[in-house]
Amino acid sequence: MLEVKTDALEASFEALEREEDALGELREELAQLKARLDAQTVAAARPALSGVKSEASPFVEKYLRKGLEAGVELKAVTGVSDTAGGYAVPEEIDATIDRLLTSVSPIRAIANVVKVGSAGYRKLVTSGGTASGWVSEVAARPETQTPTFNEIAPPFGELYANPAASQAMLDDAAFDVEAWLANEIATEFARAEGAAFVSGSGANQPKGFLSQGATAQSDASRAFGTLQFVPSGAAGAFLAGTPQDRLIDLVQALRPPYRQGAVFVMNSATASVIRKFKTADGAFLWQPGLVSGQPDTLLGYPLVEAEDMPDIAADSLSIAFGNFKAGYLIAERTETQILRDPYTHKPFVHFYATKRIGGQVSNSEAIKLMKFTA
Repeated sequence: MLEVKTDALEASFEALEREEDALGELREELAQLKARLDAQTVAAARPALSGVKSEASPFVEKYLRKGLEAGVELKAVTGVSDTAGGYAVPEEIDATIDRLLTSVSPIRAIANVVKVGSAGYRKLVTSGGTASGWVSEVAARPETQTPTFNEIAPPFGELYANPAASQAMLDDAAFDVEAWLANEIATEFARAEGAAFVSGSGANQPKGFLSQGATAQSDASRAFGTLQFVPSGAAGAFLAGTPQDRLIDLVQALRPPYRQGAVFVMNSATASVIRKFKTADGAFLWQPGLVSGQPDTLLGYPLVEAEDMPDIAADSLSIAFGNFKAGYLIAERTETQILRDPYTHKPFVHFYATKRIGGQVSNSEAIKLMKFTA
């Protein structure tokens, strides 16, 4: 009996020792957790450094900063060869580029933008409508006219940007590589595409709406794809005495179905001239936006300032008015490609970014122009 009781006591002591060991390990883990929490609290109390992020993507840390390829997603740069190398821009950077382009390039903000998966894009537009006729109850039903189909194939071009940064700048932890890269590419892309959407030639770039050709013929007699212009009344100027009348003519030249959502497009120099126009009772034609973020209006329609529009001069097409959502089409590839080049221009690292964009007038009835001619 004595031996049995002794064995039971020893077993109890061993169980207590194991529990004490487990409690000691738990206390140690709690102490480590408390130390980490205290460190995070101290770090949060410090003032944030500009451009410093707590976590960076593998694309930025491995590829942009150090040029390491392991663990970075590979993506084709060109559509000619499947083996061509490149790297996809992270989703965060690509989204930032789109937002900045909308604010910098006004035509992109008012036009119809579609995402395409290849370099080619086709769109069908019908004109003429379906004819109908009146007949008696027993009269024959002759064949009526059918709509005419027109194919729109916006010319594509490869838009590129090639900013550079020194390796020392990339190694600096306080330098926000993602924000810098997005801003640089967005600025270059916005400047190039904004000019192309207005006056692009269509050769390896979008075709601007001012390059479509313009005539004074109305919608009923004008060829498809050619825009209609309204003369200002004088060469290189508005009609003396009643310049606002020609602006009203420009608005009325656009058929009512397109006026819902129509806007004026001109540069700042032209807008400064029009802002001084008054009616017979002294009221200004131009009205400022009463709510923050709302555009200024001219004759009740929003006024968009695009600096790529030409200044007022003899025979210039300096003012556009129309529904650009229905009238101008922008087609673009969804992915922006970027290639890191640390070899060409040492010690600078180049970030060669490309994007394919196309553009063309899709409905020539939805946009009208003012030509400064007699």
